[in-house]
Amino acid sequence: MQPELIPIQASCFPTVGIAHGFFTRQGGSSTGIYESLNCGPGSNDAPDAVAMNRMRVTTTLGVGVTQLVTMYQVHGADCVQVERPWTRADAPRADACVTNVTGLALGILTADCTPVLFADTQARVIGAAHAGWKGARAGVLESAIVGMEALGATRRNIAAAIGPCISQASYEVGPEFRAALVGDDADNDRFFVAGAGDRSHFDLPAYVTARLVASGIGRIERVEADTASDPARFFSYRRTCLAGEPDYGRQISAITLLPA
Repeated sequence: MQPELIPIQASCFPTVGIAHGFFTRQGGSSTGIYESLNCGPGSNDAPDAVAMNRMRVTTTLGVGVTQLVTMYQVHGADCVQVERPWTRADAPRADACVTNVTGLALGILTADCTPVLFADTQARVIGAAHAGWKGARAGVLESAIVGMEALGATRRNIAAAIGPCISQASYEVGPEFRAALVGDDADNDRFFVAGAGDRSHFDLPAYVTARLVASGIGRIERVEADTASDPARFFSYRRTCLAGEPDYGRQISAITLLPA
């Protein structure tokens, strides 16, 4: 018998009216390099195992398996408004989504990038964003907030939870990366520390947090966890590449509105 899923949760969201979770890789049906709660249909994992894992996630959230939506993530800034579930074949190419529909679960798939969940509990509007450095730089977080406002959310009432992602200690980058971010804004140099030679280490969660702070939303909470250095709990694209493995799993972060 598989263990009960116990996702990481943020205290900035209420326990009534909203269900959410930053799910780890533990407690699923997948095997091998995908062990065990791989929720990424884009991986080469067995489709039946991925489907079972996603069903376990929706059961934990209290919604039907067909009510979970994930996008074809492209590291961009586009945000889509979700009114009804879609099939994988119809999934939009986007990195943020918002809804005010009760019972729909918005999911983000990650393996080092930052998942961010949003909620305005007064307006009953939720959102989710996939924020790697490219998407965060392009404005995906701001797009999610604007998308929530279009559904009636108020910026000062929006809470955001930043989920597990790669930490600064694990995120080594080249000089061209640092030059690009500092070229955007000289103040971005604060997100880098020196590494070996001409390399630097980039603080992705701090960069994401700073952009959320600048957006003027009401509350921000960050889950302190490093996906790259914790193989027991998280999938990691960077760790997979360093190990020379052929593919990698994706953990899911999701949020849903429950009946009022």
